[in-house]
Amino acid sequence: MRIIVQKFGGTSVATPRQRELLADRVAEAVDKGYRTVVVVSAMGRAGDPYATDTLIGLLSGTGGQAPPPRELDLLMSCGETIAAVVVAAVLKGRGLDPIALTGAQAGIITDANFSDARILRVEPERMLRHLKEGRVVVVAGFQGVTDGGDITTLGRGGSDITAAAVGAALKAEAVEIYTDVDGVKTADPRIVSDARTLRVLSYQEVSQMAYEGARVIHPRAVEIAMRRDIPIRILSPASSGPGTLVTHSTDLAAAPWPDVKEGRVITGVTHIPDVAQISVTQKSGASDPRAPLRVFESLAEAGISVDLISVSPGTQVFTVAQDQAEKAAGIIEDLGYEVSVLPDCAKVTIVGARMRGVPGVMAKVSRALTRARIPILQTADSHLTISCLVRQADMEEAIRALHREFGLDGTDGACPDKEVDS
Repeated sequence: MRIIVQKFGGTSVATPRQRELLADRVAEAVDKGYRTVVVVSAMGRAGDPYATDTLIGLLSGTGGQAPPPRELDLLMSCGETIAAVVVAAVLKGRGLDPIALTGAQAGIITDANFSDARILRVEPERMLRHLKEGRVVVVAGFQGVTDGGDITTLGRGGSDITAAAVGAALKAEAVEIYTDVDGVKTADPRIVSDARTLRVLSYQEVSQMAYEGARVIHPRAVEIAMRRDIPIRILSPASSGPGTLVTHSTDLAAAPWPDVKEGRVITGVTHIPDVAQISVTQKSGASDPRAPLRVFESLAEAGISVDLISVSPGTQVFTVAQDQAEKAAGIIEDLGYEVSVLPDCAKVTIVGARMRGVPGVMAKVSRALTRARIPILQTADSHLTISCLVRQADMEEAIRALHREFGLDGTDGACPDKEVDS
């Protein structure tokens, strides 16, 4: 039995026209002989009647305290359940035989970490039974159930996780993620007008791009698919193009990659806006070798995530989300350290699986931003990334400058061997 999982995001189920495009894609899969599982997000975005943020907004003005996380998850799960029923009705009108299932009915079992639950296992027997009967299984994404029977949600982007987990449990041939863009781009097309769609990416590259700000797929979904070696294709329901294939290999001989020339080491440029840089120093004359431990433990206990971390004797520099900067500064001051906050920053990152060991990459980053007269406030790197902290006001120009420098606009951006080692 050939199985495919198709996930449709909120914009793909928001309007009657979008739902008809969704039905076209499902019908095409069925016509090709696939037994099809459709995973859906809540319809639309904030302000639309059944979007998750709109449902949360129902709690304002109730006069009571915010509900416990358990009840909040029960409310947030409603959007996807409504979407599953509506989509099933559309598919029924196309002559298909759909059945709508909640996450619990689909056998998605999670822990009890409400609003950010992790899937423990998927019990696929009910889905398999319906697929063998020739039915299209429509699953409400973003949700599951604990062993004790409580409804849970999987966090923002959780429908991607649902799709990958269901695909893994059913041993699907592929997972298709339908979004409002026709694949993974070399940069955000709202910022870079000539950003291009990448035909093939490795699991590691797309996961890193997602962690560094690209919002086309949840990184946990990529990790699940990678463990089971399930190809992911990122597509638009309105486009007949091939989209972006995510798989283990981006070898040009095995998987032609016409968008990127052999030798180009950078895949794309991503960004995370609205961050603040925090600098921590010990008071004059003080010497506390436990300072980094005390600072980072205290922030962790407060649920504050840190990034771009630089530690040296007597000083720690790192970033936090802008809306957590004031809280973080207060915690650090209470520990007896001096703290300064630089607000209104952004993290801009180049991503590429081929940059490791290639000389000149950091030189090109520095050259691009220097030419654009953009100060680099801080840097960090890994095998797949180089990140720069810049002023928020410089973020978009930094993205465009790096996109040009590395030839992602179609010009020659390969790093010549003669450049200085980064």
